[in-house]
Amino acid sequence: MSELRRPDSRTARFEGRAHGSGISFFLVDADPGHGPGLHRHPYSETWVVLEGQATITIDGHDLVAEADDCAVVPAGLWHSFVNSGSGALRMICIHASDVMVQEGFPPP
Repeated sequence: MSELRRPDSRTARFEGRAHGSGISFFLVDADPGHGPGLHRHPYSETWVVLEGQATITIDGHDLVAEADDCAVVPAGLWHSFVNSGSGALRMICIHASDVMVQEGFPPP
C-alpha cells in the first residue's frame, strides 16, 4: 500500500481502472479532527470503519460510525466525514467506479 500513498499523506488511494478492477477506494488513516470537506460523486460510496470513530454527514444528517460499522451514501448526495474520536481513524472508502470522480462544495 505504501506505493499508493502520496508523500504528504498516510491515506492510500487506489483507482481500479489501472489495475483491471471495477472499484476504487481510499484507505484512510486520519488523526482526530481530520477528514474531507463536503463533496459528492456520480456513484455510491461505501465506508467500512476499521478502527476509531467517524462522524459521517450525508445530505445534512450526521451519524457516528465506529469499528466494524459501515455506511453507504447514494450517488449524488453531498457528504463528508471527520475523525471524531480521540485516536487514529482507519477506514476504507469504496467508490463504485473504476475511476474517482468528485465534485467539491460549493459546486462551481
